[in-house]
Formats: sequence, C-alpha cells, structure tokens
Amino acid sequence: MTDTSVKQDHQQPVIDDHAQPQRILSEDDLFDDGDPDGSEQAPLSPYDKPGRWFVVHTQSGYEKKVKQNLEARTASMNMEGRIHEVVIPLCDVPEFKNGKKVISSKRLFPGYVFVRCELDDEVWPVIRDTPNVTGFVNQGGAPSPLRRRDVEAFLGVEADRSREASKRAKPMFEYGMGETVRVKDGPFADFSGEIIEINEDQLKVKVLVNIFGRETPVELEFAQVARL
Repeated sequence: MTDTSVKQDHQQPVIDDHAQPQRILSEDDLFDDGDPDGSEQAPLSPYDKPGRWFVVHTQSGYEKKVKQNLEARTASMNMEGRIHEVVIPLCDVPEFKNGKKVISSKRLFPGYVFVRCELDDEVWPVIRDTPNVTGFVNQGGAPSPLRRRDVEAFLGVEADRSREASKRAKPMFEYGMGETVRVKDGPFADFSGEIIEINEDQLKVKVLVNIFGRETPVELEFAQVARL
C-alpha cells in the first residue's frame, strides 16, 4: 500500500498511517479524566460499551465510503467481535430554508470517523489499510483512545443540552469579528476559537476551532459562546 503523506502540526496529536506502535497506550497513560472509578456515569454511556473509541483520519469527503468499506472489511475478515462500531459523528444544525427554520444533520468532524474496537496488532492493519483511510489520530506514535468526556460529547450524550442552548439564544450579539471566544456548551464545550462570521438574522455565529490539528468552522447559537 502506498503511504499517504499527511500534513502534521507538532502542537497537536500526530496522524501516522504506517508507524505501527509497539504498544497501544492506555487511557491512564495519556489522560487524567478526573473520574477514577466512573461510578457516577450513566450505564448507557457509549464509553461503557466493549472496546475503546479511536479517531481515524480519512480523505476529505470520503467519510461515508470509509464507513461502508470498513464495515465490509470487518465482516469479510471475521473481525466483528473486535471491530464493534464505525460512526460518523453528526450534529443537528438549524437552518433557514424558504423562510422556515429546519434542522439538518451535518458532520461534526469532516475528514474523521470514530471506530470502537479492540485495537491490537491484527485489528490495526484492517483499519489502516481500508481504502481512503490516511491514518489514526495518535499521541506519542500510538493511536490514542478518546477520553470518556469526549466520547460522550461527540457521540450525542450532550445533544439535549445543545438543543436547550438553542432555545435560549440572545437577540443581540456582543462580540465582534476576529474576536476569540469560548464555547460554553454543546459538543464543543470548552473549545475556543476566532469568530469568522456573524449572522444576526439567524442568531448564529461561526467560530474557527482547532480540532485534531485542523482549523474547522463550527456554527453555534449566540448563547453558546462567551468571552475568554
């Protein structure tokens, strides 16, 4: 398989499509989640399902194709017991069409899919060699499992909070173009970024957020951002 060169940012987790790790890092190695026993977490959390969640980088616009191909490879290579789930995180985005407000589902992270699996030396190449996959999001040379709070935020546990925030949108926006703001709630809570677009008619703002080493425009309600 020909190696794909991926632009890297030394300040962010490195995407590597060929350097197989000596050992898959555990969550305890990488993160302090502030929840040593997980006792207060909801039992239906996606984090509590078998396996661990990893982020796979794809060629732009091929997220659905990667999901289909990886699911097909999982079945044909008898990996169903170790590659459990392939997800393209989506978010509900309010839009105005023909003067009416409608809710559309859009990709939360263009260019990425989430995979829940038992990642080892056999599973790793099955995922890596899937067409249009360019590598794992990793840290220190090894694919990095997601933290509990990230899994729950990105895979829908916070959806209700996001919808409530939309209902509380402010009629006036107090920040200006180019100003750096913090996201208060929803899937991107605690991320910060620069305001690149303000739509006062729809009570929405676009913020350029750094996600997995990429600057990604995120559309938010006015009430979801605050000054740093």
